Amino acid sequence: MGGFSITRAAHAELCVTDLERARDFYVEALGFVEVAREEDRLYLGGLEERDRYSLILKKAPSPGVTHLAFRVADPEDLDRLAALYESAGCPVRWLAPEEEEAGQGRALRVQDPTGLPIEFFHEIARRERLLQRFDLYRGAHIMRLDHFNCQVPHVQEAYDWWTGKLGFYCSEYTVTDEDPPRLWAAWLHRKQNVHDIALMNGIGPRLHHIGFWVADTQSVLRACDILAARGMGGAIERGPGRHGLSNAFFLYLRDPDGNRIELYTNDYIIPDPDWEPIRWSINDPRRATFWGHIPPRSWFEEASRVAHVLTGEWMPVREPLLVDRPVFVT
Repeated sequence: MGGFSITRAAHAELCVTDLERARDFYVEALGFVEVAREEDRLYLGGLEERDRYSLILKKAPSPGVTHLAFRVADPEDLDRLAALYESAGCPVRWLAPEEEEAGQGRALRVQDPTGLPIEFFHEIARRERLLQRFDLYRGAHIMRLDHFNCQVPHVQEAYDWWTGKLGFYCSEYTVTDEDPPRLWAAWLHRKQNVHDIALMNGIGPRLHHIGFWVADTQSVLRACDILAARGMGGAIERGPGRHGLSNAFFLYLRDPDGNRIELYTNDYIIPDPDWEPIRWSINDPRRATFWGHIPPRSWFEEASRVAHVLTGEWMPVREPLLVDRPVFVT
């Protein structure tokens, strides 16, 4: 595993074209905690979190994501990770403490072999945990960031990197119905639940969504009611429903710029490292929605562009290796 330990998905930076409009969606409607504000950035978090933030909204000419961040257990892990990515010929960029993000220590940004912009850090400023500040609960009761879901052109290659080089474990996976079957998607974790990152077959590299944990199923339904009451029902893309894969109760939303987030709750813990991954067929409709409802076409075809860690320009995308898609989606 390279002598390093990645602990969990930690935060992400989304690009938005209008900070006030984005704030209205994330803070006023959904109830994210507004932690701090700069001229071109908003720092947001969940009620349960101790990290200063888990979502940064950055004002930019077009939507997308600049990086997806993971915390490591030891500061020296950053140097070991840099050596790994450099040996693979991947672009590497070092950030001095607070160079771009207020409160964050020394950080490493890399373009992983799939083209995803990944950041690793150890030190970050802390804030008061608001879990028992029930007087401050608003909106959907956002608790914490849970995971990233990414579309990549070659899932097997990405899976081999994240499990073989970075030490992620697989909780569940989807395969095609060919003989032999081919890997269509995988849910990988470092913390002890279903995933910190999911790798899904599709045009990529792109960010499909960021998943945020909410307190309970009622929080998901409350989000729908609030959005509808504010005339923002169009933000609801898919759900509410229950995934077969992960067992989670979910709701997919599109922010005013089209970036996708998921409100997510009720999955399960994975207490042992020898957990046997659960296998799903791509054509089992219960995999996507346990109740059998068909996802909209946009859920498969639309996703956010990702930035190059050195230039900041949007990465070029490629068609997926597998042309198969679920038979229940035309």
